Amino acid sequence: MIPTIREFTPDDIPQMCPIWNYIVSEGNSFPQEDHLSESEALEFFSGQSFTGVAQSGSDVVGLYILHPNNIGRCGHIANASYAVDASKRGKHIGEELVKHSLTMGAKLGFRILQFNAVVASNKWAIHLYKKLGFTPLGTIPGGFRMGDDEYADIIPFYIPLV
Repeated sequence: MIPTIREFTPDDIPQMCPIWNYIVSEGNSFPQEDHLSESEALEFFSGQSFTGVAQSGSDVVGLYILHPNNIGRCGHIANASYAVDASKRGKHIGEELVKHSLTMGAKLGFRILQFNAVVASNKWAIHLYKKLGFTPLGTIPGGFRMGDDEYADIIPFYIPLV
């Protein structure tokens, strides 16, 4: 079943926090190192240009954040992060989140969506981004410190939104 994707509300935070914090704990895709408390999560997710949740029934099964990648003359470039409940992976929820973020990014006036640090070992994400038309920009050797303190290569990606 394809989830409904909508803007988050404060009532979603208790379900969003464990999904986000689990990915932070995995240490292999998000740059963040610290878990968010519910109050920190509300502030963090409210501070984005857009925070979307994927909802299936009454359950939040994924989420994404969308915000400027930079400021000023580069403020038209967006950045996003995606999180899917570990028990729901492989069901195309991430793909739906990415597609929604492309539409929302354009609606918000962003011209490009750029990912700064896709870990080269994240084959599922790389496959999805290429499938959706993103362009890889090369490899940055050792650009990501994994949860085990080893360094992994990263691949920046981008896609025009206009």
